[in-house]
Formats: sequence, structure tokens, C-alpha cells
Amino acid sequence: MTMVFEHFNFAVVIVLMMTGLFAVFASHNMIKKLVGLSVFQTSVFLLYISISKVTGGRPPVLSKKELHGYGGYDKAGDGADAAYKTVSETAEIIYSNPLPHVLILTAIVVGVATLAIGLALVVRTREEYGSIEEDEIDAYNYQDNLEGASR
Repeated sequence: MTMVFEHFNFAVVIVLMMTGLFAVFASHNMIKKLVGLSVFQTSVFLLYISISKVTGGRPPVLSKKELHGYGGYDKAGDGADAAYKTVSETAEIIYSNPLPHVLILTAIVVGVATLAIGLALVVRTREEYGSIEEDEIDAYNYQDNLEGASR
């Protein structure tokens, strides 16, 4: 039971992914498809963030104290002992990798832009066909092809 709670976020990822995928495939409404795509995309973001979690990891930022050797220079004044102490003590610290989080931030921006373009296309489709249901648009196109009318 403990393992289930430790990996609860992966279960949430699977549920969100399958819900988004179902919404994309099962719905005939274009807005519902875009919402499903956004849910699926969110599950992928959550998956990458969950995988990149480092247990016991610290942010990769050095404090002023760590940077200058825990209190300044040694008694001789050359700074050699302080630099050695800083390197040896900070080598034991586990740092988190910020790259996955930066990539996810970039992916979120791209996802919002993609959603905006999709919504703009839905608005334009509604203006042209009078509907955002794929079945009605297909029927309209079929009827157009039968009559031989062109726009």
C-alpha cells in the first residue's frame, strides 16, 4: 500500500492521459477535442516533472557562504584551504537538475500557443460552416461535392 502512495502521481498521469486521449478520439465537437488535447498535454507535463524529481535534492543555487568557503579565507590569507573546503563539502550535496522544469515551462508556452491557434481555427470553421460538429461539417462537404458547387 505504501508503494501506491509513493507513486500516486503516476496513477494520476495515467488517468489524465487516458481521459484526454478518450476525449480526442470519442468526441465529434472540436472544442471538446481541444480540451482533451490540453488534458493529455497536462498529463505529459506532470509525467516529466514526476520523473525529474530528485529525492533529497537541493536547488542548484550556491549561497554566499558556500561560494566563499564558509567564513572567508584561511589564516595564511591565500584562500587555498577555504576553496578546498567548499569543493569537498558541496560535492556531497545532491542537486536537482533544473533542465526538465525549464523544458516543461517552454512546452507550456508552446501548448498555450497551439491551443490559441486551434481555437482560432474553430472560430473560423464556425463562421464558414455554421457548426463545430465534425459530423455536420462532413455532411455539408458531402452535399457540396454531390451538387458540384464550389466556393
